[in-house]
Amino acid sequence: MNGSSASADMPAHHGALLPLLGADEEAVAFFAGVADLDATAPDDHLLEDGVRLASGARLEQFARAGSGDAFCFVGEGGEERAVVYVSLDGEAGLLAIGLPELVRLCLVAPWWRDAPGRTAGDLQAVANEYREDTPDLERRRDLAALALGIDPAGLPSEAAVLARVVELSRGPVAAACLVVGYEGDPFAPLFGAITAAAD
Repeated sequence: MNGSSASADMPAHHGALLPLLGADEEAVAFFAGVADLDATAPDDHLLEDGVRLASGARLEQFARAGSGDAFCFVGEGGEERAVVYVSLDGEAGLLAIGLPELVRLCLVAPWWRDAPGRTAGDLQAVANEYREDTPDLERRRDLAALALGIDPAGLPSEAAVLARVVELSRGPVAAACLVVGYEGDPFAPLFGAITAAAD
């Protein structure tokens, strides 16, 4: 699992991010309210019965989207674990290697769910629409980043984080994170149709 490109501009929090995502007012306002990642009630975060990894490794939900979709850690350990998104629509995919990388994706491109299958032009239109709907997006992002101990000026570009998602979706870690349902049928790839949006 090569996460070298993920950690260059993110501090190593060693287990400190998740509690902040669920309790810090500025972080919750952005992640739950803008990026649709709600970590405020971890005990309420339970996967549907039978949803698991084909490998047999642990799949631990730690946050949810408003739709009920799940953000899950893979295997044993702390916030350095791979993060998989499991959709109630029967799709799943690797998003990040470690919670710091997921945080960066959500800070920079909170609209990442609209990335699959879109061209660079389409994605720019989505980003512009997101900014129109949330005119104080950058201010809220910066406040959340600072609450997590992240310098907003050090965040990467949208192109860079989307390129990283593409890289992860096609790599060996993604293959090891295959999610299956209660009958053993694999979920569809979350990023199966993603294009090189960063070009």
